[in-house]
Amino acid sequence: MYPQTQHHRHCTRESSDVHADCTESRYHRAMRGIDFNADLGEGFDDAALIPWISSANVACGAHAGDTDTMRRTLLLCRDAGVAVGAHPGYSDRAHFGRREHALEPGDVAGLVLRQLDTLAQIAGTCAVRLHHVKPHGALYNQAARDPAVARAIVDAIRAHDSGLIVYGLSGSVLCALAQQAGLAVAHEVFAERRYASDGKLLPRDAPGAVIEHLDEAIAQVRQLLESGSVTAADGRCVALRVDTVCLHGDRADAAGFAQALRQAIEAAGMRVRAPA
Repeated sequence: MYPQTQHHRHCTRESSDVHADCTESRYHRAMRGIDFNADLGEGFDDAALIPWISSANVACGAHAGDTDTMRRTLLLCRDAGVAVGAHPGYSDRAHFGRREHALEPGDVAGLVLRQLDTLAQIAGTCAVRLHHVKPHGALYNQAARDPAVARAIVDAIRAHDSGLIVYGLSGSVLCALAQQAGLAVAHEVFAERRYASDGKLLPRDAPGAVIEHLDEAIAQVRQLLESGSVTAADGRCVALRVDTVCLHGDRADAAGFAQALRQAIEAAGMRVRAPA
């Protein structure tokens, strides 16, 4: 679906090689645009955020949401022309789906498939067709590194609808296995989360893991778009493939962040649009 580029190469390579790769990356992004997504249906002010994004990841009733919130979010996205994806997570509302669980692969696949089926059924009543799948929270992070979890998620998506795009952490195991299985993939980066030098997200309980200030988030997004790289918490420069940029919708200031980030993306010469 997207031009293939090498990711997770550290920026200690020859400068001419890095410049050539980044120039090509900028060209492809300008030609095809960039997606800007947010996690919705989690009980926050979705209506204020939706006008600024091109795709939405809707909670499917496990870590957050219910039939009413799913329907309401689907309708808001439909009316705004925002592509809708499923955002399945662990059934752990007490920890907002951000606590890891040790489930058997079959149980992970069943968990994801049930949530896909639930959201798709409600979407059908709203004249909305699902566009993608993005795991939530701990499930997302486990799938980024654990082949068994990632493969279970891929199996569930294929069983439900192999035409759905898989949103996963840039350069992750999930993206690799989904692509091997013949699924379309969007490598995701984050506007307001800091990275470790291996390209993974810093754990949320690590100091500075969440970027609180808008100017820092804008600077990180600009770097990602302009050079295909991010500065890790230890100062190291890590190259990432960038297909979609995520903003967490559970922030108190999410709508203001979304508007400013959308403007920054467009100022960088990118057309904001969902992956085709």
